[in-house]
Amino acid sequence: MPRTVRAQHQRFALRCPFRISRGVRTAADVVEVSVEEAGVSGRGESVPYARYGESIDSTLAAIEDVRAAVEAGAGREELLDFLPAGAARNALDCALWDLEAKRGGRTVAAMIGAPVPQPVPSALTIVIDTPAAMAAAASELRRAPLLKVKVGAEDPAARIRAVRNAAPGCALIVDPNESWNPAIVEAIQPVLLEAQVALLEQPLPAGADEWLEDFTPAVPICADESVHVAEDLPAVVKRYQVVNVKLDKTGGLTTALKMAEAARGYGLGLMAGCMVSSSLSIAPAFHLARLSDFVDLDGPLWLLDDRPGGVKDEGGILSPPDKGFWGEP
Repeated sequence: MPRTVRAQHQRFALRCPFRISRGVRTAADVVEVSVEEAGVSGRGESVPYARYGESIDSTLAAIEDVRAAVEAGAGREELLDFLPAGAARNALDCALWDLEAKRGGRTVAAMIGAPVPQPVPSALTIVIDTPAAMAAAASELRRAPLLKVKVGAEDPAARIRAVRNAAPGCALIVDPNESWNPAIVEAIQPVLLEAQVALLEQPLPAGADEWLEDFTPAVPICADESVHVAEDLPAVVKRYQVVNVKLDKTGGLTTALKMAEAARGYGLGLMAGCMVSSSLSIAPAFHLARLSDFVDLDGPLWLLDDRPGGVKDEGGILSPPDKGFWGEP
């Protein structure tokens, strides 16, 4: 049965600027893929990330390079030979999962032998600002179970303390996005303990984190930019205690599930993470969320307008999209 593959760039305005150590964004730029067969269409979405050498144009070009093969019937496993891990493969992989579920009359949950996705506590992000502004943002979210605190190299201690004082009951993840050096990592340890931080995420630049092999942290450290695929795990396990698994890094749900299993085999904790995206990126990630110790899937909550029927947040509890949105007949 012939297929039709379509890919397009879509832009979603953000409700307010999303500021981290490496810059500010005011919109989410995504690639949406549809794969249609016998009148049934499966959808997938990815977020090309400049930090990983990706752009909207390069992702669309990579999808175009394999379009004929997918239209001829290539499936998710064949994509592993055609495309490297990254945004292009993620969008196609998730579209094929959705198509298979809709055509086969079975949910993705049933296909992988998992429960139907349920609401989960998911981190709400406090972006970089002045300590007072971050405290104000945290105060509004103080009843949420988990906050992610974005910081840079400039006085992170003041920002961490400000958030903790404003939200004393929340679990905290601190995320410097590669902006620290070993001296800052060492100096901040007492502050992390004082603020009862649950997790420190990617403090050092990927490729310059060997120092962590001889360091004993006060709180667990999570690899993000330092880990993309299962092949990275032998090096990562020497430096980190937790790994952030993102579909855009692994190249789709197919490999993300395999990576999660491999990470557990190494004794690593798991975080289900995301980019700033629409709910179409997040729907497949719910199948990682049920496996994870930490869930950080608030990307769509930053959008001024999400896709209809998308995820819903209530006080830091994230509910899956409406029935039939993705991965269901």
